[in-house]
Amino acid sequence: MRTFSQHFSNRLKVLFFTAPLLIPLVTFWLVPFGYSVYISFTDWDYISPEYNFVGLENYQYMVEDFEFTQALLNTFWFSLGVVIPTVVLGLMFALLLHRNFAGSQLYRAVIFSPWITPTVAVSIVWSWVFESKAGLANQLLMSMGFDKIPWLEQGDTAMVAVVIVTIWQAIGWTMLFYISALNKIPVSLYEASLIDGCSRLTRFLKITLPLVSPTTFFLVVVNTITAVQAFDQFQILTQGGPGGETRTLLYLFYQQAFERYEMGPAAATSLVILAITGLLALINTCIGKRWVYY
Repeated sequence: MRTFSQHFSNRLKVLFFTAPLLIPLVTFWLVPFGYSVYISFTDWDYISPEYNFVGLENYQYMVEDFEFTQALLNTFWFSLGVVIPTVVLGLMFALLLHRNFAGSQLYRAVIFSPWITPTVAVSIVWSWVFESKAGLANQLLMSMGFDKIPWLEQGDTAMVAVVIVTIWQAIGWTMLFYISALNKIPVSLYEASLIDGCSRLTRFLKITLPLVSPTTFFLVVVNTITAVQAFDQFQILTQGGPGGETRTLLYLFYQQAFERYEMGPAAATSLVILAITGLLALINTCIGKRWVYY
């Protein structure tokens, strides 16, 4: 009886000290999340005080809706187009700059600077670069003898433009993580491989890649989640157009909620985004247990 009383007293002490930290979590995450789940089963229009329960109608409409299917595919291709080049280029820049030499700190600062610049400001500058008539991108193409490209006026090139902007902003952040991981690899491993006569490619494949795999795993997960939640660059550059070709799930949620005031379908879309994000993290965790070397 005394042991149970002591155990209960310890539980109360833990709850007392953690309660102040749990209050913001419950207030600003759990309560809004539960409210969103409830709204996804209603036809609330954001203005009316009435909430009519419609069951699974919003989810059924979502599955049958062409805009949702299109946004889901756009989100997939955008994430794939962003994550792979960002991780590969980040590792390449880290391999070039992880050793200290004259100017290396300056190069790191220049490559990292887009990450600390607000995405809205970055997107505005790139909208001038991709401007059809007098943008820098078309001026360079014309100087090399190519025709102008209506970057933001046609679907495939508009998505490419947004992908380029997102990669350009994320490379510096990815590079810094890889530089930290590369600096932690013991030099003795490379020295032993040199004695064994290993080539540079063999050292990269057998030593560098396995030992930076925890960082790669982390960066793939975080960059994928960031890509799924991308919004600012789409709002500034394309507004989901043309013809919905650059409309992702998050941008569809914005249009449903704050342009059409369809809060029920919007809440259902937001829960799908949450489910996809959680599924991606789960898949990466399962794969990471087989491929990541800690």
